Order: sequence, then structure tokens, then C-alpha cells
Amino acid sequence: MGKTVLVIAEQKDQKLRQVSLEALAAARQLAGDGGNIVSVLVGGHVDAAAEQLADHDQSQVVCVAADTLASYDAERYFAAVQPVVDEVKPDVVILGHTASGRDLAPKIACHLDAGQVSDVVAIEGTGAEVTFKRPIYAGKAFETKRFLAGPWVVTIRPNNLQADAKTGAAAPIVKRPYADPAPIRTQVVNVQSKSGDTRDLTEAKVVVSGGRGVRSAEGFAPLAELAELLDGALGASRAACDAGYCDYSLQIGQTGKVVTPDVYIACGISGAIQHLAGMSQSKLIIAINKDGEAPIFDIADYGVVGDLFEIIPKLTAKLREKIAAVRS
Repeated sequence: MGKTVLVIAEQKDQKLRQVSLEALAAARQLAGDGGNIVSVLVGGHVDAAAEQLADHDQSQVVCVAADTLASYDAERYFAAVQPVVDEVKPDVVILGHTASGRDLAPKIACHLDAGQVSDVVAIEGTGAEVTFKRPIYAGKAFETKRFLAGPWVVTIRPNNLQADAKTGAAAPIVKRPYADPAPIRTQVVNVQSKSGDTRDLTEAKVVVSGGRGVRSAEGFAPLAELAELLDGALGASRAACDAGYCDYSLQIGQTGKVVTPDVYIACGISGAIQHLAGMSQSKLIIAINKDGEAPIFDIADYGVVGDLFEIIPKLTAKLREKIAAVRS
């Protein structure tokens, strides 16, 4: 007998986040034969993202939209999804292991009196034997967990599960009203985005990251150029952020963001354990450093010993030539 699975989808700038499609794929695996999948999307304007989500096979997409939901707010978002949770009565709730997902998941788990497994990177098995794999000890080891009773609440790490394939059958979109709960104890007054924040680090397929070896804010310019050429995102180590070379929004590591791109290019990064905790699960790691004994080379798939300010421009130029040749 299949399970009823509720996916808490996310959008950014009125576009569906990739992790939502990965959550939908996980939902399909957990629902099993005869299962039922419902997605819920909350925000200020959700119509465009809802249509994207509805292109994927499921029972329905529930939309809860209001001006007060334009920015994530824990109280309001929980108030928006709670009626849907109560109506659907899910066996499983799946969210992305994102800033909002990490905050919202325990509220839902508490409401359902459910168990929770967070930061899942792989799901194996079906039915009662399904297990969830997650990293521990800053990514140095993994543990496998399973639930002994339901319901389940699961958050999945972006860029680890295969995204759900688009289908031709559009799911019905159901719009639900929303009213602020009373009293509201917190309020988002203003949200300021850093200029140039065009790509989410946690969902980027390619990350070009700089460390103390970049030596200055200007030193990040060739890295940013390479990241843009590769349609990737720019990242940094804590040492680079502490030195004032870049904003802390770019920080990757134990106290920053955790990324698992297809390709991670580490430039001038020594490889401190705190940084490795945020990127060691990348599928392909390329390290560029003048110090051939730097710890980053211990986990790199490819290592280049040399000056990044000589290597990166040459690499960028070669890639431009290759791209131009393919397009011509």
C-alpha cells in the first residue's frame, strides 16, 4: 500500500527552486505504488512557479499566496502550510534542506508528533525498509537511519538526488486563502539582497571558490569571470571573508553554506577542515594552490600547483575558445 507524501516546495524570484524537483523525485520513491503526492507552494506571487511544479506528475499543487508571505517568516509560513498538512494527513513530509526548510521542518514535525531525518543525501529501499543516508562529523562519515513509526519528516540536501523528470500531464492547481495568525510575534520589516546575487550557491552545478590566496577583493575578479563563463556560482572560504575580500554570503564551510556541485574549483584555498566540511561531497574537486603540500590536494580529484593568477586567466581563455568552437 502506497504512502501519502506532502512536498513543501520553494520558489525564489518567482521561479521554482531546483531542490523542489529533487524533493518531488524523493516523494515519488517514498510514495510507492498506489501512493499519493501533493505539493504546496507558499509565497507572495506563486503562479509562475506553481505552473512549473504542476508540469510534474502528482495529485495536485496547492498554492497559498499573500503579500505578507512574500518573504519567509516562520510563523506565517507555518500558518500557511498547517491547514494543508491537516487536510492531506501525510505519511511523509519532504522539504529541501535550505535555510527556510531547516526552520520549517521541525515545526511541522512537532505539529504531527513525527520523527525527523535532516540533510539526507540518499534514499534507499522501499516501503517499511526505506533508509536515509546523511553526513555526520562535518562530512567525515555517514550514517544510515530509518523510521520505526510514522509520520516522517525529511529534509534533503540540494544537488544530491536526481531531479524529477518533467511530464506532459499537468496536475491541477488549487488556490487556498490565507489570513495572518494572531498574534504575530515576529515580523520581517525589510529584505536586502546583495547586488550580483544571481545564483544560489547551494544549487549551483559549478562553484568557483577563492581563499586567502586570492589576496584581495580585486583578486576575486578572475574567479567571478570563470564562474560566469561556466554558468556557475562564486564562493569563498571563511579566511577570505574574514579578510574582507568578499561578503559572508559567499562563505562555504562548517559555519557557512554546504555545497555539493558537480564541479568545485578551489583557488588559493589551503583546505582547513572547517572549509572541507562545506564542500568535500562535491562530485569533482579541482584544486589550484602554490603550496603543493596544502591539505586541499588530499581530497582533490585534480590538483594544479601554481599561481592562480596565471592559471585561472589561461583556463578561462581556453574555455572561451572551446565554447566559441562549439557554437560556430
